[in-house]
Amino acid sequence: MNKILILFGHPAFKRSTMNTAMRAAVESLKGVTFHDLYAAYPDFLIEVSREQDLCEGHDVIIFQHPFYWYSTPAIIKEWFDLVLEHGWAYGASGHALNGKLTFQALTAGGGIENYRAEGLNQFTIRELTTPYQATANLCGMVWLPPFAVLGIHQGLPDTARRRYAEAYRRTLVALRDNRLNLDRARQCDLLNQNLDTLISEV
Repeated sequence: MNKILILFGHPAFKRSTMNTAMRAAVESLKGVTFHDLYAAYPDFLIEVSREQDLCEGHDVIIFQHPFYWYSTPAIIKEWFDLVLEHGWAYGASGHALNGKLTFQALTAGGGIENYRAEGLNQFTIRELTTPYQATANLCGMVWLPPFAVLGIHQGLPDTARRRYAEAYRRTLVALRDNRLNLDRARQCDLLNQNLDTLISEV
């Protein structure tokens, strides 16, 4: 069984009904550690050794956050800047993260139609998250495309929120139990795009 670490960063979490639903769906799962960075470090004084120990003790590392300005909230960027040290995460002697699975679980206000060459944002979600993919590659991690919930500002009905939250839960359970086809998943634009084709229900 894979152990999963969720590094959660949302500065206005209590106002996010979608992230609330996603969190509720997974934080009590066996094998999952849900780590709220803003709650742990309200002063942004990240304890590097603690974070590195958490990463070393898990097989899957997920960054759950809103997609702010085509990137992450500030505390996640701070986490990357401080925790991913040369000699630990990368470099000749930096192998602590080698082989660990990683992806982003993100929420965005605009709909999927905005994330394409002819759309408002001109680029796909996968294209806009390539710096994260490059970081994972540098650290020797196994990158997976983002699990993305789009169209938040269009007003998601309760049924849609429940559906996305359940898909998130299914994804984590499949990763935990080694039932997700990783090769096929890496070819998808979004991890939750064709979830039924990626998960073995054995």
